[in-house]
Amino acid sequence: MPDVEDLMDKVVNLCKRRGFVFPSAEIYGGFRSTYDYGPVGVLMLRNVKDSWWRSMVQMRTDVVGLDAAILGPPAVWEASGHLANFTDPLVDCRSCKARHRADHLDDPSTCPTCGAVGTLTEARSFNLMFKTHAGPVEDAGAVAYLRPETAQGMFINFANVLTASRKRPPFGIAQIGKSFRNEITPGNFVFRTREFEQMELEFFVPPDEAGKWYEYWCNERYQWYVDHGIDPSLLRMRPHDADELSHYSSGTSDVEFAFPWGWGELEGVANRGDYDLTQHAQHSGERLEYFDQATNSRYVPHVIEPAAGATRAMMAFLIAAYDEEEVRGETRTVLRLHHRIAPYTVAVLPLSRKDELVGPAQRVLEALQPHWMCDYDETQAIGRRYRRQDELGTPYCVTIDFDTLNDGAVTVRERDSMAQDRVPIEGLVAYLTDRLV
Repeated sequence: MPDVEDLMDKVVNLCKRRGFVFPSAEIYGGFRSTYDYGPVGVLMLRNVKDSWWRSMVQMRTDVVGLDAAILGPPAVWEASGHLANFTDPLVDCRSCKARHRADHLDDPSTCPTCGAVGTLTEARSFNLMFKTHAGPVEDAGAVAYLRPETAQGMFINFANVLTASRKRPPFGIAQIGKSFRNEITPGNFVFRTREFEQMELEFFVPPDEAGKWYEYWCNERYQWYVDHGIDPSLLRMRPHDADELSHYSSGTSDVEFAFPWGWGELEGVANRGDYDLTQHAQHSGERLEYFDQATNSRYVPHVIEPAAGATRAMMAFLIAAYDEEEVRGETRTVLRLHHRIAPYTVAVLPLSRKDELVGPAQRVLEALQPHWMCDYDETQAIGRRYRRQDELGTPYCVTIDFDTLNDGAVTVRERDSMAQDRVPIEGLVAYLTDRLV
């Protein structure tokens, strides 16, 4: 395992070299804090989101999904408080002109960029929302905003979902999608960017059950990261101090990961009370409540919100999985990713590019593709191809060799142990299925 100081550089280098993450618009000098997910990265990010959806929606009966619009009118953000309160304190250095978040400075009198003392301006509020115009005329009536979070779409669709799904509290609405925040100081690779993806759940509960469900979701969300391959020693659940809490929150805890630069938030779980539904009801004039026929009473549900960053989660999985070990005098780099997170589950590798092996290899590939995401590679020596798959985090490699032509079997290599089994082709799907539960 590399030193903590070197780990981030190694992971970033691997991401570029193997096609996980590219700097956006690189041929034009790049565009700060934007990244493109390459052929391998797009698969891994999709797997992170699919694993979240599987856990939060597919495997439950009390959660439904939603895909709300990215653009929204000012009225939504006025009701939610984002227009007035979604700000960070901004300071400028009079010497080097660099800008910084005042609450992130170790020394509020010193510019961290140029080291000048006493050159920082007074802090001023900076709204993080991206403002745009909808339609051909750029006047006040056409102002719109890119959403800074996915949550509000779920709150304003509460009544629609309640009617359409026939759910009753406790129940949740889940959503995965892009959000946008005009961060003052983006950085640390894909950890803090202006364009990112969120995985959020709004779980609506009877008011007297909010505390119980808050504890439940804190435990569930922490365990999800453990179940998908992150060592518990790299995770912690940190409750917010009273002075950190949002004005509407009676309790918030963050799932934090030990990044190379220190602890950083992966996901927040908040007890938001009835603030959001009440705000939108007051501003819209629509009733956002639940009628309980059993008690013949109406109430505004309280909301427990687990909100995770998909791109942050992917980054944490990459860092946690990165490993180096010496094998026969050479350094082997391997991503020990959980099979549900790994970009490819199986790689199919004919020993050579000769036609008598390529044909059977293609047939093996076709048999596996309906079940798993597969890579196919027929170039370079087999040892080099194994090492490439190790760096991609591929759990299993299937090699078709000249013995296959006689015994109808293939060699299956497991990533972490590098152990190999000889498996008949007709039993290959069953063999892998047993190991990829």
